[in-house]
Amino acid sequence: MELNDVKIALKKPIFPVSPALQKYLRTYQRESRLPITYNDLLQFDESFPIMDKYGKDSLWEGPIYANDRIEELHNGLKVIYANLKASGNLRIVQHKYIDKIEYCTFGNTHPFRIRIVNRLNDVYDYFYVKRADASRIYGLEMEEILSPNQVNYLVDRETLIEEHIAGIPGDVFAKNYLHNPEYNPTRIAKEFVKFNERCLVMLLGDMRAYNFVVQITPDFDDIQFRIRAIDFDQQFYEGNIKVYLPQFFKENFSYVKMCMEQLTDKTYLQYQQEEKSSILHRVRSERHRLTDLRDVSNTEVLTSAENIETLKNGMAEYFSDQQYLECKTMTDIIELNIKNIIRQVKL
Repeated sequence: MELNDVKIALKKPIFPVSPALQKYLRTYQRESRLPITYNDLLQFDESFPIMDKYGKDSLWEGPIYANDRIEELHNGLKVIYANLKASGNLRIVQHKYIDKIEYCTFGNTHPFRIRIVNRLNDVYDYFYVKRADASRIYGLEMEEILSPNQVNYLVDRETLIEEHIAGIPGDVFAKNYLHNPEYNPTRIAKEFVKFNERCLVMLLGDMRAYNFVVQITPDFDDIQFRIRAIDFDQQFYEGNIKVYLPQFFKENFSYVKMCMEQLTDKTYLQYQQEEKSSILHRVRSERHRLTDLRDVSNTEVLTSAENIETLKNGMAEYFSDQQYLECKTMTDIIELNIKNIIRQVKL
């Protein structure tokens, strides 16, 4: 593995949800009429900075709403949570209340983070209200179809609701947990290789350590790890192939170093192949949904012609495969990635 600094577009445009994408979302039960929209939450009078436990600015703010709007917002957010978690069954929010509404000032989408608490036992959960961006929705769908992870989200026109993905932020894990003597470093390295492979196949970009989480699962004889993306804004937008390979980001150096220390070339290729086989299995089981998604995304403009040209040349060089030069869209590139996996796994 190599390591390099990778530059990406800090102000990627937000692409609207097209009628064709809306139809796809309706078909696969991702569309929902919501009582509160992203724009409703933007109507706050002022806000205050939220500090982390070390007293540093967290880049989140606490919005302050007019008193006569708070009840309406809180009731609407509880309905949204019920739609997200229980197909609209309001019984699950009967004993819950909205504890916090927080607004992020960092990044492209400026999400709201909602904390909802069960008053019977103080157990809490989070969900997010964001401005709907077609790039992000395609990223969520690709994650659902091609990764081992399930994602839960809803879309209502210009509003996107996302379930919280639990886990230790990748940068925090690297600093505080990566070298825990109770953790098997080879298992962590193996998971990073698989994550790296998935990102390239799906063209999910900008997977720096703070854009993914590490999930830890104790097993009967060891501890298992799973790396999960939590940010899907950079879905097949950038032209630089390195954006789609987490191994190239300097923020991921600790993971790359562990892979170099723990894995041989043979085991590295073995784990790559394992992930390709898993992707192939998911492609076969979800082939109709994947075809529908391909047909919709291929009709949309979700990046620049220059980025497509740059990426297909980069992919052709990286894989020594001139077929990439025939691709017309980012979707074509993903489709060729999948076709190549099918060929390789069958060999």
